Parts: sequence; structure tokens; C-alpha cells
Amino acid sequence: MSDQIPQYILEHYIGVIYVINFIIAFGIVFLERKEPAATLVWISILFILPLVGLIFYILFSQNISKQKIFKMSTDEEMLLDKTLALQVEEMKTGKYPHFKPETYTWRDMIKLCQTYARAYYTHDNDIKTITDGNDMFKSMMDDIKNAKESINIQFFIVKKDEVGKELIKILTEKAKQGVEVRFLMDALGSREILERNLNGLKAAGGKYAFFFNTRMRLINIKLNYRNHRKLAVIDGRIGYIGGFNVGREYLGRKKKFGYWRDTHLRITGGSVRDINTRFILDWRSASKEDLPFPKDQYYRERKEKLASTGVQIVSSGPDTTKEQVKRGYMKMITSAMKNVYMQTPYFVPDKSILESLKMAAQSGVDVRVMIPCKPDHMFVYWATYAYVADLMYSGCKIFIYNNGFLHSKAMTVDEQIATVGSANFDIRSFKLNFEANAFIYDSRVTRDLEKIFEEDMKYCHQLTPEIYEKRGLIIKCKESVSRLLTELL
Repeated sequence: MSDQIPQYILEHYIGVIYVINFIIAFGIVFLERKEPAATLVWISILFILPLVGLIFYILFSQNISKQKIFKMSTDEEMLLDKTLALQVEEMKTGKYPHFKPETYTWRDMIKLCQTYARAYYTHDNDIKTITDGNDMFKSMMDDIKNAKESINIQFFIVKKDEVGKELIKILTEKAKQGVEVRFLMDALGSREILERNLNGLKAAGGKYAFFFNTRMRLINIKLNYRNHRKLAVIDGRIGYIGGFNVGREYLGRKKKFGYWRDTHLRITGGSVRDINTRFILDWRSASKEDLPFPKDQYYRERKEKLASTGVQIVSSGPDTTKEQVKRGYMKMITSAMKNVYMQTPYFVPDKSILESLKMAAQSGVDVRVMIPCKPDHMFVYWATYAYVADLMYSGCKIFIYNNGFLHSKAMTVDEQIATVGSANFDIRSFKLNFEANAFIYDSRVTRDLEKIFEEDMKYCHQLTPEIYEKRGLIIKCKESVSRLLTELL
């Protein structure tokens, strides 16, 4: 008896697959309201590669924007809305004390983040910028070791190497001392960390959770939606937010990448409560623990002390179609009068960001974009290279960082306002990842970040039309293919 499948059965199954694909394609066009480019890409994949396309669609193109992933009680929602409304009204009527010129100059940006991203503005913050992985890890570990009450910590990637093990060891020790420890990781990004690696932490009284976890992490219908945030809150007083993950490469110990150049912030002040809010909402979703907000959380009228730096913590994710961090980026770029300095490892923008940067440069704004010299993800890198070249021909200055790997996600505008966080300037960060950024209204912090950018320029070469035109046929093909896949990257 032949082991081959009869042709009529094979044709029957192929026909069924095509019918399913047709139904999905119909749904993409008429029900999901995707961007036209994304719609064409998915329809092409479904019909050219029917079985593979069907699997890819199930894994990578769910619409989760209507799912209630992060939950607040009715009282919490009402108090948040009331607090924000009060602050907006005070700023509108001139009753809110603008302690710094930057706050007044960028009051429309503040209002955008208040009303569109539900981001409270605090003006009592002190910020330390950290750009070296060893400095970042030491600072955070020292703060964790000194914790007396609580440690809430969240990373996209935690590696099972000496760095990841040291973090777990210290968290375990603090749990043994009676400190409340909550450790949140993304299930895919931290897939090296297994349950058994956290048994000691659990036995010591610490808690952990994986975001969008399944028993088989690589077979997950939410595989494409990752929690990319990197946050920590120690004793409710010290906060961390930025681009560093936990692993030896982030300390420059991996030969493949060399020196790892990133940007992270250590913050004290009112915005730490906002970072903690973001952590608690993520923790509730992943752990199913109904963790209450601390009594001094911002769900009441705030009266911050006078201090130096204004901050809004803005988060975004595929649970909504708003793209709040991207909207903040666009507002900064389109409001620029003098300069825009941007660092990003991945530059795969949608048309709105691309055109905003071109328009700024063509209006006489000094637009500088810095990207790494080596690929972290091959297709993303060549798409990045193609898009920055497009900017270059519109008057933007493009710098290629040669001193290791540039992973910083930072932007400064007009020596007055800056943003640092987890969100890259790419479609994945805008639409698919859960992200968190600090928007900073302070000339001192912004000038410090600009000086860091200018120092990094010493390790760069500038991309010019002459250099770009010399690229070979293979690179041109890589760019073309990568740009076609932009909506999937």
C-alpha cells in the first residue's frame, strides 16, 4: 500500500486552506482596518504561501486592541480622570505654577500627553542619566541592596548568565530579609529563565511573573506582542526607565556586539509613582494578583514640592490603537525650531514619522539621526539603513556609530525637551510592543543628553550620498526585501 497521499485528498485540503485564507483576507480588508501597506503584505502572503501564511497570520497578526489587558477599578479610573482634569484645567486657566520656562513653552505638548496618553505631569523630579551598562547595573544593584520595603522590577530580556543570576540572587536575598519583591519578565524575551531558576526567590517569599506566558513559550498566539518595557521602582522612591536589559552583552561582555551603548534614567520625585503605576498594571495582568496601588499613589490631587525637572511617563501598546509614544515623538519633531537629535538602534518608521523628520529638516531644523554600525536583527538593520538614507536626501544628517552597538532610544529637541525610554523609532514599537518612555521638560537634562550625543559623534562616520551610492548589489537587494517586509518587522 502506497504511503503517498492521494492527489484528490491533497487538492481537497489545499482548497480548504485557500477558502480559509480568502475569509481571513476578506476580514483584513473589511473588518480589521489595517494600514493599506500591511493589508497588501498579508493578502500576498496568504495567497502565495497559503499554509505558511495562515500559520504566520495566526501567530503574528492578531488584533488585541479591544482586549482589556490592563485593569483598573472604577474608583481608580474616576480618581485618575478627576486628577488629570484638574491639572489640565489649572494649566489652561493659568492657575498652575509653571516653575520653569520649558514647562510653559511646551505646555501644548504636556496637554497632549495628559489628554491623549493620560500621563500626569510632575515637576519635582531629579534625574541621573546613565549610558554605560556597568554603571547602570551597579547603580540599580546598590539601590536594590539598600531597599527596605519593596522592589518592583520589570525587564523585557533577562539572560540566564552571570548577570541575570546575580540579579536573581540579590532579589532572593532581599526577599529573605522581608522586602516585598516582585519580578516581572516578558515570556519570550526572558525565555532562558525557567521556573526552576526562580524556585529560590519563590521560597524566600519573593514573587515573579511572565508577561503573556504559556507552557510552551515559542508556541503562543500572542507571540508577536511583547512587553518591551524596562522599569524598576525601589521603596516607591527610586525609579529606573530606559533601554538596558539584563545580560552580559548589556555590560559589553559579548564579543559579537562589543561595547554596548544605551541610555537609562535613574529618577527620584513624583514621576516614580507613575513608573510604579505602569508596573502595577503590568503586574496585575501577568500575575493575576490584585495588587492595590500604594496609599500615596497619584489617584488623588498631588502637591509636589518645588524642584527642578518636569516629567511625564507615557506608555503605549497594542491594547489600544492610539500609539501614544509615537504621538509624543511626532509632536516633538514637528514643534522643533532649532534642532532634533535622535538615537535609535532600529529606524523602521511609518510615513508620519518619516515625513515629520523630512519636514523639520527642510524647514531648516538641524536633524541628526544616529544608528548602529552593525545589525542586531538583519532585516531590521537593512530596512533601517534604507530609511535613514531616505532622510539623508531630505537634508537630515545621518551618523553611523562604530564603537560597538548603539541601543539607545533617546531624542532631544531645541535644548529644552527630551525623551528616553524603551520605544524604538519603528513600527514594532509603535504598534506591537508594550513600551514606556519618560518625556522630560528640562534644559539642563536635555543639554546633558545633547552633549552625550555630540560625544558619541566622535565614534561615528557620517553617511553621505557618495558612501551610500557605492553600496553593492547584494546590499541593495537586502534593503529592497527588508522594506517590503516593513509592516511585519
